[in-house]
Amino acid sequence: MKILLLNGTIVGKKTRTLLDEIDKYIQLLPDDHETKIIDLENYELQFVDGRPVEEYNQDMQRLIQEIEEADAYVIATPIFQGSIPGTLKNVFDAVSPLAMRYKPVTIIANGGTLQHHLVIENQLNPILNYFRCMVTPNYVYTHTNHFSTDGELIDEDVRSRLKEMTIVFNQYLQMSRHLEPDK
Repeated sequence: MKILLLNGTIVGKKTRTLLDEIDKYIQLLPDDHETKIIDLENYELQFVDGRPVEEYNQDMQRLIQEIEEADAYVIATPIFQGSIPGTLKNVFDAVSPLAMRYKPVTIIANGGTLQHHLVIENQLNPILNYFRCMVTPNYVYTHTNHFSTDGELIDEDVRSRLKEMTIVFNQYLQMSRHLEPDK
C-alpha cells in the first residue's frame, strides 16, 4: 500500500518531526508499505479557485496526483489561530472528494496549548468525513512541551501514543483492502 504522510504546513519543524517518528513505526508493521512524506513547503502552491486540475502549475498537478493515487494517509498539521493552516485546507479543496473515499486516515496535530486539540474534532474530522475517509478514532495531539527547543520530540508518552495509533491505523489499512469505493 502507498501511504502518504502529509505535512500540512509550510513553516516549522514539529509536524515533520512527528511524521518522521510515525514513519518509523509504519516501517515496523508486518506488511510492506511504501511511504512518502509530502512537505508542502517543497511545492509551489497555487490558490485553488475551482479551475480544472490541468490549469494549475506542474507542482499543484503533481501534488494532487500524489494525494489521489495514495491508498492511505497520515495527516500532520499544526494548529494556527485555533484552526488548520490555510495551506492544508487549500490542498483539500484541490482534491476530488471521490479520490479519498474509504481510504484510511490517521491524524497528528501540534498546537501551542492543550485546548487546541478540539480543532481536530471540529474542523479536520468534518472535512475528512466529507471525503468519506476511514478516520482512525485515536489521533495524536502534541503541544510545545512535548518538544525540545530544537524541535525534537522528547516525550515518551507521545511516542507510545504514536505507536498505538500506528497499530490501529494498520487495522484500518487491512479493512480498506476489502472495500471498493463507488466512483
